[in-house]
Amino acid sequence: MFRKRYFFFDIDGTLTDLRTGVFVPSGLQTIRELEAQGHFVAIATGRACYKTIPAARTAGIHNYVANGGAALILNDEIIRNSPLDRDKALMIIHEADALGYGILIAPGDSTDVLMRDSRFLDQAGERQEPTNYILQPDLSFDTVPAIYKFYLSVPEGEENRIASRDLLGHIRMDKPYFWYQHDDKDRGIRDMLAYLGADPADAVVFGDGENDMVMFGQEWLSIAMGGGYPALLAMADYVTDPAPLDGIRKACRHFGWIPAE
Repeated sequence: MFRKRYFFFDIDGTLTDLRTGVFVPSGLQTIRELEAQGHFVAIATGRACYKTIPAARTAGIHNYVANGGAALILNDEIIRNSPLDRDKALMIIHEADALGYGILIAPGDSTDVLMRDSRFLDQAGERQEPTNYILQPDLSFDTVPAIYKFYLSVPEGEENRIASRDLLGHIRMDKPYFWYQHDDKDRGIRDMLAYLGADPADAVVFGDGENDMVMFGQEWLSIAMGGGYPALLAMADYVTDPAPLDGIRKACRHFGWIPAE
């Protein structure tokens, strides 16, 4: 008897070769085969929608959980895309401001960021990703209606100076600064399943990195890409080969979701 599965794939290091950023052809071919079998396929990523949309188009995937679980897109239509908890964000922002750190605020899901002064750029330099810096000297943080992300020029090792730092999920990939964004991919997956009327026990997630840990250890099947983050591998129900070595295809054949050669 056919059992429909609901697959959720991380992008970087799972659907793509982490070294090159290029989608692995065997992974995309496997997705086409899963869809042909009648399964549901989606992306699950921490990326903002504006960054996820072009990647999804390249992959030919039309459903995704983005913005760290806060955005749901079904058949290329946005069902929701929620900002951060505004009160908690403002509490952290005001504390960082009082301590003299530079602040960038993303008021929407785009490359635009607001800044009241040049402190962030002076202290941390420009971000490594395309960013449209909008200087508003008269900016009042409290009047920003929605905050989707915000960036603080807090050097590595000084995070403890901000007492409220853990009110929201945050991530650091650069020593001069870190940022706040949604980190609830598990909630996003669960909400997508509820919207579809699907049983979480029928879901399967694939991931490779530290930020994928939140969606592992849940009521669904968790598959890690070989060579991924060690703690994630320990949480996985199954560890497949790395993405460039056809890890997605091999896992799907192992579980019988696509035919073996």
